[in-house]
Amino acid sequence: MATPVKVYGPPVSTAVSRVLACLLEKDVEFQLFSVNIAKGEQKKADFLKIQPFGQVPAFQDESITLFESRAICRYLCDKYIDKGNKELYGTNPLSKASIDQWVEAEGQSFNPPSSALVFQLAFAPRMKIKQDPGLIRQNEQKLAKVLDVYDKRLQESQFLGGDEFTLADLSHLPNTQYLVNATDRANLFGSRKNVERWWDEISSRDSWKKVVDMQKTTA
Repeated sequence: MATPVKVYGPPVSTAVSRVLACLLEKDVEFQLFSVNIAKGEQKKADFLKIQPFGQVPAFQDESITLFESRAICRYLCDKYIDKGNKELYGTNPLSKASIDQWVEAEGQSFNPPSSALVFQLAFAPRMKIKQDPGLIRQNEQKLAKVLDVYDKRLQESQFLGGDEFTLADLSHLPNTQYLVNATDRANLFGSRKNVERWWDEISSRDSWKKVVDMQKTTA
């Protein structure tokens, strides 16, 4: 019997929730270990052995340790290729390349402005941190341009990577969840017909609903 993989970090973390969604899509057994960010547990020596940058998530699969959420997702898809959603990372070189380019787009073009907005609009008020209106405006404009590209792409295909739900879509779930449901900027997505259709579809997946439930019970 396979040993469950281990994930360290709170589900409310966007990076941790990305890994959890992938694990659920792939039907891979896992154990989730809480890490109290507020108390700095991610900076302690034992944690730094598996996550040298002192961030979450940290991931263990027996003797293997990984720490970048998108790399962890790719690893899970390749190792457990015959489990769960077999289309999640493509089935041939072309589909993988298409998925990879949109995962890279998420990491390099979508994530920077959306992460800034998530922090400024969703987390700063909870943490009693003063918001920066200029930074919000700047990143809202950047994200709008990215979503215009997405809207055009999603007019041509059902999902970002093609006709199947893949890591290209899954990677966008965490930040979009916060922006749509925990801020007043949902219209960034709702005002674009194809993006709205895409978001409604990917956010209704059972795997993501389970992650959202985990976030609610551990918040």
